[in-house]
Amino acid sequence: MNFHGKTIGFALTGSHCTHDEVLPEMKRLVSLGADVIPILSHTVATVDSRFGTAEDWKQRVIEITGNTPLMTVPETEPLGPSQKLDCLVIAPCTGNTMARLANALTDGPVLMAAKAQIRTHRPVVLAISTNDALGFNAANIAKLLPAKDFYFVPFGQDNPEKKPKSMVARMEMIPETCFEAIVGKQIQPLIVEKYRDLTS
Repeated sequence: MNFHGKTIGFALTGSHCTHDEVLPEMKRLVSLGADVIPILSHTVATVDSRFGTAEDWKQRVIEITGNTPLMTVPETEPLGPSQKLDCLVIAPCTGNTMARLANALTDGPVLMAAKAQIRTHRPVVLAISTNDALGFNAANIAKLLPAKDFYFVPFGQDNPEKKPKSMVARMEMIPETCFEAIVGKQIQPLIVEKYRDLTS
């Protein structure tokens, strides 16, 4: 798997508990040769949480990618006409972000980056992380699954006993999903359990 000569937008949204799982995949894309352009949602760029401060997250993505993150709508809008990104991945993609994408709302840098990308039919990869994937957000997943230019990192229930409506992507599959999406393919299988070992 070779990403040399490819530019990948990597957008983080506010599922802070998932960031430590996502950043190694950002680093892996860099190691595979990609020029990774980080994009931070308003929440990631401004909110301090028990998982780290906003400034900590900014510095970590700068250290991994060597690029300053895009954090405003005016910064991400030019991605469309410039066709700069070979692929945009939103990871983690919260239920809030997914609902906005499914209903054509563009009120932040990540959503603008996605809109800019699909205006020229370039791939957007979604790595979902939402507690209501099998609740109200199921309708939004259903709208996005068949939509042109959207691709999903394989996902599944992460804690069916305690959080039966929650689903999270297999973040370790982000580079592989991007690689396939660039050539117009949805990686398979798509629906997989998040943690459970099915081999026993």
